[in-house]
Amino acid sequence: MFETIRKYSKVLMYPLFLLIILSFVLVGVNQNYFTEKSPVVAKVNGKDITQMDWDNAHRVASDRMRQQDPNMDAKWMDGPEARYLTLERMVRDQVIDAAVQKMHLTVDNAALVRALQEIPQIAALKKPDGSLDVDAYRALVGAQGMTPEGFEAGMRRDIASRQVLGGVSNTAFATDAQTQLAVDALYQQREIQLAQFAAKDYASQVKTTDADVEAFYKSNQELFRQKEQSTIEYVVLNAEAVKSMIKPSEDDLRTYYKENLSRFMDKEQRRISHILIDAPASMSAADREKAKQRAEQLLAEAKANPAQFAELAKKNSQDTGSRDSGGDLGLVKQGDMVKPFEDAAFAMKTGEISDLVSTEYGFHIIKMGEIKTPRTPSFEELRAKIETEVLAQQVQRKYAEVAETFSNMVFEQSDSLQPVAEKLGLKIQKAEHVTRTAAPGATGALANATFLEALFSSDALQNKRNTEAIEVAPSTLASGRVVEHFDARILPFEEVKAKAHDLYVEQKAAELARQDAQAKLEAWKADAAGAKLAAPIVVSRQDAKGQVPAVLNAAMHAKLGEAASWVDVDLGNDGYTIVRVNKVVPRSEDSAEMRLRQKQEFERYQANAETLAYYEMLKERFKAQIKVPRPAETKNS
Repeated sequence: MFETIRKYSKVLMYPLFLLIILSFVLVGVNQNYFTEKSPVVAKVNGKDITQMDWDNAHRVASDRMRQQDPNMDAKWMDGPEARYLTLERMVRDQVIDAAVQKMHLTVDNAALVRALQEIPQIAALKKPDGSLDVDAYRALVGAQGMTPEGFEAGMRRDIASRQVLGGVSNTAFATDAQTQLAVDALYQQREIQLAQFAAKDYASQVKTTDADVEAFYKSNQELFRQKEQSTIEYVVLNAEAVKSMIKPSEDDLRTYYKENLSRFMDKEQRRISHILIDAPASMSAADREKAKQRAEQLLAEAKANPAQFAELAKKNSQDTGSRDSGGDLGLVKQGDMVKPFEDAAFAMKTGEISDLVSTEYGFHIIKMGEIKTPRTPSFEELRAKIETEVLAQQVQRKYAEVAETFSNMVFEQSDSLQPVAEKLGLKIQKAEHVTRTAAPGATGALANATFLEALFSSDALQNKRNTEAIEVAPSTLASGRVVEHFDARILPFEEVKAKAHDLYVEQKAAELARQDAQAKLEAWKADAAGAKLAAPIVVSRQDAKGQVPAVLNAAMHAKLGEAASWVDVDLGNDGYTIVRVNKVVPRSEDSAEMRLRQKQEFERYQANAETLAYYEMLKERFKAQIKVPRPAETKNS
């Protein structure tokens, strides 16, 4: 029965949907049907944020993120951490909205216009006269599912919201003394000496028996747990697979050649000379008129005696780059010059002299020289390039068709991947030791979280069915099936005896290293002369000299008095380290430019800290409360 439902689920879906709608019509829907069961997950200023509000907001945020980055980790976006971030943002927005209303903040039209003009996509919609292309603007915001009125209302809210926290962040400052104190702590250098007690050096002192190792195994069962894993088969459909199905015909190639010949040809080149009389837009109207009259006079001379054009240019042109060569600009192709100049030049014939051409630089007189018509490349010359482009286009079109076949077949013939592999000429690949999370270095489908999640679904594990077709990369679908599944288990002692022995020795060696180090530390504190320490080195947070973070942090946090300071660092199974901090080492004086940068950076940190503190105060003022625990708290409970 269930197999029949699965096979014909698409057919059954439509009448089932009608029955659901009919039940609502006959019984009626209470207005609180969808909301009264939705629990409250947060409260701000007496207003509830429900689970439904949260789910809807996260769905919108997820869709927007996926549009911006199709390759993002979909599993993380649907996970508890990302969902909690959405809830925190919702609370923040309501806190700021409450503050806006309490402070009676408003945004006038001038501020709104300035903010809109700072958005590049909107600034690009200006017409030549400086006005906004209203139709293009409406289309732009419409593509985001909004009306101009709704978009602008949102912008007003955003600007007002920025004013709430901007009043704090924009006024933060730091004195030179505060900056210096912070910078000195951050960049401080210390001279230290070390004594290393590596656990491996004590391994030979550890005596073991089978009973000791087995007792260690029994006390540390989780160290010997094998993760749940599967052996799987999978097939991948991508552009490369589709490419093998296609061979463009000769007619396809020759038709493409004819339709795209102009694109394959080099651009026409023209040798152009000109005389320029400067008249930039910043010039006064009176001076520009004088420049025009001067250009008209030169134009008359050039047309009266075209052979003297080069001499006229040398004596009168104000283009210093071409004047000395008689105005010669060399060979020019379309796209090289400003549009009014180019439009005039490419409408001329060899030997012609143009009328005055006005551009942003001034007035030009153009003389057309040689016109080099590009050679037409033959079909055979371009065959390889054409084959590549035609194949790419046909693959793109074919992929959509084949992808549907792939998706349908892995679903409809779900007990095997063989049919889809044979139909589409795909290779069935095999992978062992596949777990719910991608293995280090995994690539392709085996690195995709959504694909792995599907492989470990109850249907895939219990019924050994194909997964649905899953997009594991742009234009790449994959489907897999579990061949054999192994539950997570504690491996038997006999299988892991060698590993248990090594771990036991490692642990005991680390204990011996710690005991020896602590005894030495007490002795050296009493008599520093007997200490066996490495040569002094100078370390800082910027230059750790190869020390592990635990050692560096201990050295930089040690309290220094008149005498040297001793600290010990437990490195777990790696051993133990004793650190003697001798003194603070003065650092070189910073340049004035460096001090300014440091102050600016410190002020940014301080502004962020003050803004966060102010926001926390607003949360208390408006009684903001999140009623669900953070994901980490849930995990640990």
